[in-house]
Amino acid sequence: MNFKKLTDHAKAAIDKRGGTESLKGDLAGLKEVARGKGTVKDKARAAADRLKQPGGRPGATGTGPAADAPPTARDLPPRG
Repeated sequence: MNFKKLTDHAKAAIDKRGGTESLKGDLAGLKEVARGKGTVKDKARAAADRLKQPGGRPGATGTGPAADAPPTARDLPPRG
């Protein structure tokens, strides 16, 4: 197995999502979804929606000041 190629591919994927800070935001967003209320199906949908945008928040670009801002109530998915 070519580990150099694997690490280069992983680095490119991380950079494409906005870097390590964006990954931390993704993780925080997924933790919120997992701890929230709702069925497993609802949580899976919410997690997929969160991962569509870098940084774990809808509308986040993964870079710049918006990526560092904490999520607001409007950014969170509805609980059900």
